[in-house]
Amino acid sequence: MSPKIRLGLVLWIAGFTGIASVLLLDFEALLALLPESAREGNPRITPAIKLLGLVQPAAILTLAVFGGVTLTPKVGLSAPAVEAWAAGRPVLPALRPQWLPGVLGGLGGGLAILLIAALTHPWLPPGAAASISTFSRLMPFVTRLLYGGITEELLLRWGLMTLLAWGCWRMFQKHRARPPGLCFHGAILLSAAVFGAGHLPVAFLVVPEPNFALVAFVLLANAAFGVIAGYLFWKRGLESAIAAHMVTHVVLLAASRLGVYF
Repeated sequence: MSPKIRLGLVLWIAGFTGIASVLLLDFEALLALLPESAREGNPRITPAIKLLGLVQPAAILTLAVFGGVTLTPKVGLSAPAVEAWAAGRPVLPALRPQWLPGVLGGLGGGLAILLIAALTHPWLPPGAAASISTFSRLMPFVTRLLYGGITEELLLRWGLMTLLAWGCWRMFQKHRARPPGLCFHGAILLSAAVFGAGHLPVAFLVVPEPNFALVAFVLLANAAFGVIAGYLFWKRGLESAIAAHMVTHVVLLAASRLGVYF
C-alpha cells in the first residue's frame, strides 16, 4: 500500500470516528428542543435512521480527505505527523513543532468566541441563550472533540481550504511554482466563512425566531476560530489546527461550567 493511500485511509478513519460519535447524542432530547411545529411529522428516531444518517457525511468526508491527499502536495499544505507515519518515518519530530501553536491557537480561539458571545448576548432573541445552553449540554464532550476537532478540520481545512487555495493558484497564478500568500489568505477567509455559515441551520432550529444578533454571533464566533485554524494549517500543519479546535472546545466547556458562556 502506498504512503498516499495509507495517509488517506488513516485520515478517513479518524474523520469517520467523529461522524460515528454523533450516534452518542440523545436525539429525542434534541428533538424536544425544537418548536412543536418543527417536530410534527418527523419519524421516530430508530437505530436504522441513525445509521443511514451517517452515509451522506461519510461520502462528503471521502471527497474531502482524498481530494486533500491529491491537492495538498501541490499547494504545500500537509499533515506532517500523519504523513510521517504513512511513510514509515518517526512521528514525534513532525508533531513537536505543531502542538504548542495548536494549544495557543485554541486558547485564543476560545477567548475570541467568549468575547463575541459577551458582545452579542444582550441582543439575542428572548430565550435564545437558554436554548443554546441546553443544546450545548446535550452535546457529548467526546463528540465535540472528535467531530469538531477532527472531522470538521478534515472537511473545512484539509478539503475545502486546500481546494480554494489550489483553485486560486490555477486560475490566477498558475505561472508560479506554488500558490502565493494571497491565495492562502483568501482560502483561509472563505473556508472560515463557510465554517461559520455551516453552524446557522442548527442555530435556526434551536432558536425558532432568530435575529441579526444571533446570526452575527454564529457567523463571527465560528469564523474567528476558522481563521485561526486556517492559519495554523497553512503555517504548521493539519494536526496543529486539530489541536486548536479541541482546545477551543475545552475552553468553551470550562467557561460554560463556570457560568460565563452559554
